[in-house]
Amino acid sequence: MIPQRDEVILTDHVEESRMPSLTYGIREEQQEVRGNIDGLEAVKQAIYKILMTERYRYLIYDFQYGVEFADLFGKPVSFVIPTVEKRIREALLADDRILSVTDFTFRMEREDLVVGFRVETEFGEILAERKVEL
Repeated sequence: MIPQRDEVILTDHVEESRMPSLTYGIREEQQEVRGNIDGLEAVKQAIYKILMTERYRYLIYDFQYGVEFADLFGKPVSFVIPTVEKRIREALLADDRILSVTDFTFRMEREDLVVGFRVETEFGEILAERKVEL
């Protein structure tokens, strides 16, 4: 026999709350981690970290974190450009603070593809750039 309950569990008063984006500040030029950052600066740092982390390579990150660029090495530019755009957009939109990734630009520097793009976040807009080795 299945137990019966007379109580009613109320879910009408459940409020969803978001964690702050407060994180440690990475100072790349000084090669140190110091202080805390929040808001737009924290999202800028998250974008940098996501785009510098190869997806599936590091066990400490789940499979949603990072971006896949390693398999593009040696591929033709006509294949790489749309693939990079899709992969950057997917990688960054996994962060719920990021609303959209648009306005992609591409240019060649020697053997690297330089990708520029605009990131709209809940804190404001960021212009970002990433080199992809071909």
